[in-house]
Amino acid sequence: MAGPLLVVDAPSMLFRAFYALPDSIVGADGKPVNALLGTANLVLREVEERGPRAVVLCFGPDAASYRTELYPAYHAEREAAMPDDLPHQFAEARGFFEAFGWTVATSDNLEADDLLGTYARREAEAGGHALLLTGDRDMYQCAAERVTVLYVKTGTKGAEEVGPGEVEERYGVPPALVPDFIALRGDPSDGLPGTKGVGPKTAADLLRRHGSLEAILENAIRETRPALRASLIESAEDLRAFKDIATLRDAGVKPPPDRATDWPAAAAAARKRGMNRLAERLEASTT
Repeated sequence: MAGPLLVVDAPSMLFRAFYALPDSIVGADGKPVNALLGTANLVLREVEERGPRAVVLCFGPDAASYRTELYPAYHAEREAAMPDDLPHQFAEARGFFEAFGWTVATSDNLEADDLLGTYARREAEAGGHALLLTGDRDMYQCAAERVTVLYVKTGTKGAEEVGPGEVEERYGVPPALVPDFIALRGDPSDGLPGTKGVGPKTAADLLRRHGSLEAILENAIRETRPALRASLIESAEDLRAFKDIATLRDAGVKPPPDRATDWPAAAAAARKRGMNRLAERLEASTT
């Protein structure tokens, strides 16, 4: 029986690894390779533990135009430019990770999370199981019977498995309502303010009672709490935009064919970039 498809939120992992490892980790050219090394280690941990049938690393723009058109402040608080030692590592990522036998998928107009969600859905539709390696809780909306989110938290080793049950336990709503929940509660990391006076508990309570953001807004006039009623009515247009922003788009991709990790080629790629300890680990995996 074929293993799961491992789909990686590559920008999330690269940023996380960049800040987790010192920039004193450099390649033969003297430039830092900490983000590449850390990401490789994160992915390899899951490859070795879960034996995926193939690995896909997804890239895309930080803020897709369809999202900034809906709400210009989306991602506005994020730094406009990457740290100086990170752009060249993004540029190196394709060649480095393809040497492992992994697929690198990119989009010019959709974000990496849109690609992740589409790969997961297609894999599930084909009867397989998908694992989504990410540090973005927006991906909780993808959790399903055949889709598990592998959530990487800062300061922890490995990833937490998040399925539909864990999403309901954490948010109080099923995965399908995560975009509605994000719209109401807000998401500071994405620059979405949510609704004034609505926190996680109130958002979950509203969704349990009404079933969707649209139904909440349709019944807002009947809300007995004056401040909440006014907030929902006044922010209705923005809330619809926030939900649209939080909802993943279909990227039109198909599941990749089975492809095992190429340990010798990966070791060579690591050694070429001065990652000698990683190269030794990869070489040991070939024996």
